[in-house]
Amino acid sequence: MAGENRTIDNKLLKWVDDRLPVVSQMQHEMYDYPTPRNLNYWWNFGSLAGFVLVIMIVTGIFLSMHYTAHTDHAFESVEHIMRNVNFGWLIRYIHMNGGSMFFIVVYIHIFRGMYYGSYKKPRELLWMIGVVILLLMMATAFMGYVLPWGQMSFWGATVITNLFSAIPVVGDQIVTLLWGGFAVDKPTLKRFFSLQYLLPFVLVGVIVLHVMALHKAHSNNPLGIDMKGPQDSIAFHPYYTIKDLFGIGVFLMVYAAFVFWAPNFMGHPDNYIPANPLVTPEHIVPEWYFLPFYAILRSIDFGFLFIPAKLLGVIAMFGSIGVLFDLPWLDTSPVRSAKFRPTYRIFFWVFLLDCVVLTFVGGNAPGDPVFSGVAWFKWIHLGQIATLYYFAHFLVVFPLLGYLEKTKPLPASISEPVLKGGGNAPAGAAAGAVKTAPMEKA
Repeated sequence: MAGENRTIDNKLLKWVDDRLPVVSQMQHEMYDYPTPRNLNYWWNFGSLAGFVLVIMIVTGIFLSMHYTAHTDHAFESVEHIMRNVNFGWLIRYIHMNGGSMFFIVVYIHIFRGMYYGSYKKPRELLWMIGVVILLLMMATAFMGYVLPWGQMSFWGATVITNLFSAIPVVGDQIVTLLWGGFAVDKPTLKRFFSLQYLLPFVLVGVIVLHVMALHKAHSNNPLGIDMKGPQDSIAFHPYYTIKDLFGIGVFLMVYAAFVFWAPNFMGHPDNYIPANPLVTPEHIVPEWYFLPFYAILRSIDFGFLFIPAKLLGVIAMFGSIGVLFDLPWLDTSPVRSAKFRPTYRIFFWVFLLDCVVLTFVGGNAPGDPVFSGVAWFKWIHLGQIATLYYFAHFLVVFPLLGYLEKTKPLPASISEPVLKGGGNAPAGAAAGAVKTAPMEKA
């Protein structure tokens, strides 16, 4: 049970723990840490993200032993790994597909947090650290994508780093600093390789802070209400460790299916062509997990006042991530979980669809028509509509719903729906609709 004190029987472990309390700390986190007893499988994705990160770090270390960070040898060194290193093809495919799996897991983790209101008080800092993790992931993934030095790697690096030139006054200096010169070349590749090796360890440190903040505020749950007592909590081990292990097993089957049967499904064929500064690909696209933000960047094709279109696009792209930092304060509803917010639930699914649309927009040329028979409606027009809703969802829908939405009554405790045999509280079990109920802590 949560809160049960445990002693260390092994004399050697006890001797070590008296001087370096690692074992007792692990026991505290596993047994004494109270966890809501109603967590579902959507809560597996946090531990899955940590699991994938370990895989990425281990495989990345092995790949770095055989990689050469030089523009004349980078592409050949990757081919050497694939063809000559024992099981090099397997390590590379695990690492390459692991990047996509990492983003899939983290994106699901983020959407789960949005659906169940895991960003609300007292978890604001926990959520903000999570957004920092997302930014570090993006930086690491971008630099890692450049390392194979294929056509899409080179031109992707050229296009994305050039965006910083839109920043007034210091933009050109930032680009020169990133490049290490006046073009994407050897110094750029060396810098990206060094940073791409370093950032995952920075990511581990930030994740430690994320877990510390989680254990301070405790996990949210599908009902979005606080634990009221021992009847609402359960020890993390063995209940959720077994649940997480089952989730890891299912995840590994999906992961292995891509690694062994479709390793290049989520990649771009142009990246198997050596980088050539004199030949521009017909359509430059980043990896799929950047496509929604790339679509937002390209949807701004007009200037405003004295701000050029390029700068507005960069502001919109970074603003699409920056707005997530303000989510705890933009959402004015006192209720966390969408389970009790019927109107918000509809907007949530619309927002999810909007992100999917942005992904498709980012993967297509902006000047091409969306439908073959409708020449005037192009992908850039669809991207502008989707971008407008993206920001409206956070800046308009979230604040207004808190005042206009009529929510369902909350259960009195986490255990009540189970004991009563229903998903919602019976009449009189809660203090009425949320409009008249005291605000939950988080």
